[in-house]
Amino acid sequence: MRAKRRLGQNFLTGTHFPDRILRALDPKAGEAIIEIGPGQGALTQGLVESGARVIAIELDADLIPSLSDRFAGRPNFRLVEADALQVDFCDLIAPDSDARVVANLPYNVSTPILQRLIAHRRCLAELTLMLQREVVDRITAEPGGKEYGYLSVLVQMYCKTERLFDVPPGAFRPAPKVFSSVVRLKILPRPAAEVTDAAAFIELTKILFAQRRKTIFNNLRAGFEKLGLSDAASASRALEAVEIDPRRRAETMTVMEIARLTDVLHALREEK
Repeated sequence: MRAKRRLGQNFLTGTHFPDRILRALDPKAGEAIIEIGPGQGALTQGLVESGARVIAIELDADLIPSLSDRFAGRPNFRLVEADALQVDFCDLIAPDSDARVVANLPYNVSTPILQRLIAHRRCLAELTLMLQREVVDRITAEPGGKEYGYLSVLVQMYCKTERLFDVPPGAFRPAPKVFSSVVRLKILPRPAAEVTDAAAFIELTKILFAQRRKTIFNNLRAGFEKLGLSDAASASRALEAVEIDPRRRAETMTVMEIARLTDVLHALREEK
């Protein structure tokens, strides 16, 4: 089966890296596991043999027949032809209340799928994902570095991150031009920082990192209407209230600082 460029397909081959991923995941009999993009079944075989209840989501209709034939008669395997950007993961795993996810995500949609998985965190316990190495660099980055940004804050707000290992281009067909990395994201029982309005936290983070070269204040001033503020001066008052230097750049802010700023901005909106 030829990989389709429009779907960003790079099929994992051989047994070495699939086995490493499966060992890292350590699937248990009876647990619900969602596999996004089973492709040619490099991981699926081991998942099914573990006895886990495997729900495989595949977008490519041309791959459905071979996957269906290969795992026909396996009661713990369910194949869903769907777009991972559209499915409700919590509905999908019923009657189970939670599941783990494993996926080799296409580079072109990895970030939106990751965002959607985090949005369904109420029913997902852990994500073991293979992503472009640069994406994992951003996910695991600490404040102050050039890789630290919106994705770092979003993931670290809701997950404990653990970088596992790199996967070279030669492990795929066709071989991509970049390295991949496998990362484990454990959903935190509670967010890393409490906020009054989770949606406002995400919107504020987007605004703070909208133009990385600008200061925190200048980004807030440019986005004050999206934040529901009456004027740009409100941004200055909010920064003063949380004792954040307005001349800093967003890449220096911790998750806790962004959460505190979110709550102060929320209070200012309530005063309007």
